[in-house]
This record gives sequence, structure tokens and C-alpha cells, in this order.
Amino acid sequence: MVERIEADRLIPGSGAPVENAVVVLNGPVIDYAGPAAGAPPTPDVTPVQVNTVMPGLWDCHGHFMGLRSPDLDVMPQETIALRAARVVRCFRDALDAGFTSVREVGGLGINLVPALEEGSIAGPSVYSAGIALSVTGGHADLHTYPLDWIEDFGHLGGELRLCDGPAECAKAAREQLRKGARLIKVAVSGGVLSEMDSPEHQQFTRAELAAIIEVAGMADRIVAAHCHGKSGMMTALEMGVKTIEHGTYLDAEVADAMRETGAILVPTRTIFMELQDNSHLLPDYAVRKLKATIDRHAEAVTMAMEAGVTVASGSDIALTGRELLNSWGRNGREPVLLGELGMSPLQAIEAATATGPQTLGPQAPKSGQLVAGYDADVIVLDANPLDDLGTLARPEHITGVWKAGARVK
Repeated sequence: MVERIEADRLIPGSGAPVENAVVVLNGPVIDYAGPAAGAPPTPDVTPVQVNTVMPGLWDCHGHFMGLRSPDLDVMPQETIALRAARVVRCFRDALDAGFTSVREVGGLGINLVPALEEGSIAGPSVYSAGIALSVTGGHADLHTYPLDWIEDFGHLGGELRLCDGPAECAKAAREQLRKGARLIKVAVSGGVLSEMDSPEHQQFTRAELAAIIEVAGMADRIVAAHCHGKSGMMTALEMGVKTIEHGTYLDAEVADAMRETGAILVPTRTIFMELQDNSHLLPDYAVRKLKATIDRHAEAVTMAMEAGVTVASGSDIALTGRELLNSWGRNGREPVLLGELGMSPLQAIEAATATGPQTLGPQAPKSGQLVAGYDADVIVLDANPLDDLGTLARPEHITGVWKAGARVK
């Protein structure tokens, strides 16, 4: 089916905006995107008249967990079937917010990709890592439970997998590839919402990381490293990870290493701010860690931008229900926060569109740009986000969404 969108302005994802523009969709691909003067005729097609047209948004760090609480200890207490059912609503909320692509760095989404691809349910394209890999006692461990319970939870399909030593790490990575993972996620440092560890401490050894990265690389997959501390970031970059998630204690040396290796920073500023806005819901240990990291994280992101590190937009959103903190549908806050830390509106939009596929390395789809031959994932707005990035955080301003050429909002 051919669709014609006529817009006051076109924001291509990468490059300068175009005034008085046309986008022509031909089934799942874009046929034309550019000035109206050069657009091909589309007889018998009624055009859609809009203020702004741009590529569908990417969230490069999300979790489809079907949770209704930020307390991760709830995960094993609810059935995976229940939480997967909630994820179907998350898919809908993501689309309504303009997000047509999600890089899932640990969650249940990998199990629902076949249903998305066959059209049984509607949602964004999900490029999933499967289960996040963690050392015993690491960030993706649940420290309040007996260890054997957590090991069973991971093997039965939960969102974490404990692995220690190079051989076990290689096996854990292969298990994710067996499920169809499009990347591998590792928790290289401690975190804010994990109780017994420090965000500054490295957790995987060089040998363990090397095993995971080698297995991923043989399958043309990249490795995404959850990492707050400098030592973990430097080790991860030395071993060959493609993306650093969070990057709280990034400094000039880390920024130089990222630029030299071509690694991408996915800052996830949204979760920091969402947790701060709702700190009364967090356990005391998490509040303490959040207070110790939130300002340093802002400094690190600004430092990375100024040093020329490539930055992709990712929210770290995980909960179901837009009325809740850090929930699907609130993803559009991330480009706004990147703007507050120093990006221009056009740069923030590029971080949330054209840069997104780069976080998948060889698995990158032709997405995130309004270019002929690219995926027909498109959104339209009733306002100009270059004047106010905040429009991207308010789904009511996103008046139309096309996924693979089909209008889904």
C-alpha cells in the first residue's frame, strides 16, 4: 500500500531538516523522502497533511519485564506468563509514544519477537539481548534470595543469568544466541538498584569478557556493557565491547578510548531522573547510591558529548503502565534530557533515530532515517520538536505512527 505524507518540515534523522517536504511509503520501505518539488506523483492516493515528519524513534536501552514495581525482587514472585502479558501493553505504549524500534538489553521481549513478526500482536521492532549476563553477586543477581533459587530462575527463563569463569560465560552467551539474541548484554560493574555491590567496582574479569565477546563476534553480534565505574569501562573497551550503558564515572581517558575504538555511549539519563522523582518508592540502599551517582552521571554525559563520543538515546525503562515511574510510554523523556545536558535538538533527535541502529553493529537494520530504501518506520507530529524537544515526551503530540508502512496510530 502506498502512503503519501506532506509535511511543513521533514527531519531526516541525520542531516539538515527539509521544509515543504514529502515522504512516500511503499509497503514496508520508503520510496521517497525529500523536497515536495522532487516528489514522484502518487495518483489516487490521498495525502496526509502534517506539521512535522521524522523517522520512528529508537530506544537503545529498554527492558520488557512486565513489572509494576521498581523493586526487582518482585520478578521471581510473579509468573513469567503474567509479566509477558503485561509486555503486550508496553508494546502498545511504545508505539503510541513514537518508538518503532527498541534494543532490549535484558528482558522477556525476546520470547515475544515471533508474535510481533507474525503480526499476532502490535509493537515496535525488538532487537533483544535475551537474558542479561552477570557474575555471582553481580548487578544482575538478586542478592536477597538464596543463590540456588536465582540460578534456577535464570535457567527457567527469568531475566538474568549468572555465569563465572570463561567457559561458563561462553556457554551463557551461546544460550542467548540459541534464543535468537541480536546482541549480548553483560553487567560489567555494580549498579544502583542491586543491593550488595558498588557501581564503581568491576565485576567480570578480562578473561570472562573476552570469552563472551569472542562468542558474540563469531555470530556477528556486539556486546553491550552495563558499566558505571571507570575500571570496568576501560577493561570492557580494551576487550572490544561496542556500547557502554550508563557510563557514570566516565572521564577524559575513557572518552578518548571510546572515540578511538568507535564505542557508543548509551547514557540512560531517564532512569536516573525518574528514580530521583520517585525516590520515596526505593529502598534506602538504592536512594544512597542514586544520590552518590546522579550528578556525576550528568557530568560524565556532558563530558562525553564535548569529547566527540557517539551518544545513542536509551531510557532504561522497564515498568508497565504510563502512570508509573520509568514506564513504557515515557521513553520520549530521554532526548529531552540529552538536550538539557548539551545536545542541540537536532543532535538529540539523531541520537534517538539515526544513531540507534549503530548500537547493533553488524545486526543493524536499515532504520532510523527517512531515506529511500530504508524501513518505513515513520512518525508525524502536530508541532516542531526542533522548537521544543519536549513534544517528543508527550505522546499526544505524536499524531501518527507507521510501522513497516502500516499505520499503527
